[in-house]
Amino acid sequence: MSSDRERRKAQFLTAHGYGEARREPLSGDASTRAYERLHMPGGSSLIFMDQPPSAETAPCPPDATGEERKAAGYNALARLAAGRVEAFVTVAEWLRAQGLSAPAILAHDAPNGLAVLEDLGDDLFARLIEAGQDEAPLYDDAIEALVLLHSVTPPARLEAQGLSWPLLSYDDLALKTAGDILPEWLPRLRPELHFSDQALAEWEAVWAPIRARAAQGATVFCHRDYHAENLIWLPDRSGAARVGLLDFQDAVVAHPAWDMSMLLHDARRDISPALEARCLDRYFALRPGLDPAQFLADYHALGALNIVRIIGIFARLTTRDGKPRYEAFLPRLWGYLDRCLADPALGGLKAWFDRHVPPEARR
Repeated sequence: MSSDRERRKAQFLTAHGYGEARREPLSGDASTRAYERLHMPGGSSLIFMDQPPSAETAPCPPDATGEERKAAGYNALARLAAGRVEAFVTVAEWLRAQGLSAPAILAHDAPNGLAVLEDLGDDLFARLIEAGQDEAPLYDDAIEALVLLHSVTPPARLEAQGLSWPLLSYDDLALKTAGDILPEWLPRLRPELHFSDQALAEWEAVWAPIRARAAQGATVFCHRDYHAENLIWLPDRSGAARVGLLDFQDAVVAHPAWDMSMLLHDARRDISPALEARCLDRYFALRPGLDPAQFLADYHALGALNIVRIIGIFARLTTRDGKPRYEAFLPRLWGYLDRCLADPALGGLKAWFDRHVPPEARR
């Protein structure tokens, strides 16, 4: 961290009344953001978010063409927020307006990528379950929060605290970008794999109709990273508000099956078939107008796309970014993919993997 950046951060905190806080760095993950816990003199705590804008390629302009998005880089292609504080603030405020528990935004400097947030605590679902808490009630509440999200028509643009951010759809180009990470990066992790031009043409042919279903069904607010390490247990609140939400700045309008896949195809912890079935049944019970058979077909197809995306990203993190810990998650992801590919409707996709990714490479 440069001395100029540290000076800017200190000035921001002082200007907003947090200059006397004791700053405790928090561990990060795969993003370019950094977080600190601010311990205030009176005993309360807050979260300080630092996202240098220069650390990311540009986000996607709402009216950008495909070629313009390709020229802008990966964030524009995938319709990611590029860590912009404008996205975090406006999404957080919109979620709070729906009765959900995103952290309150207490101060921000969007051009410089700084914000102070409410501290929702450390009781991540994943951490509580690892410590022995029953997972079923936690996932019941996670489904309740998801149903609430899916019951509201998402706006085209989010406005809050003087900031504005477009809520874009998870369109065909973004979905293609997501899926194509695997054939680009998995062979770099598994050198025994080689995908010929014919294999890549077959890959595109099996995914194109799945992406079309996903784009056509893009009707709900999608958190996009909805899993147990981004959900915080808030037992003193009620209903869906018991689920604290983190890491939502990349939100888009998407098919409702996408966030369900993020929750139930969790790369970092095992989701048993029994828990998966329980969550799906609860979702259907809370959304009685839904066609369960159609949703399950979409869930398996888009779940496969999401899992493929994550496998590709973890291969990239391992090989390009020197983060080998992500390779350890791959066997779990291959297991989830097998569950999805057991759907007879995905026979063409299963056949592609059987031809081009032998079992010994799925590790």
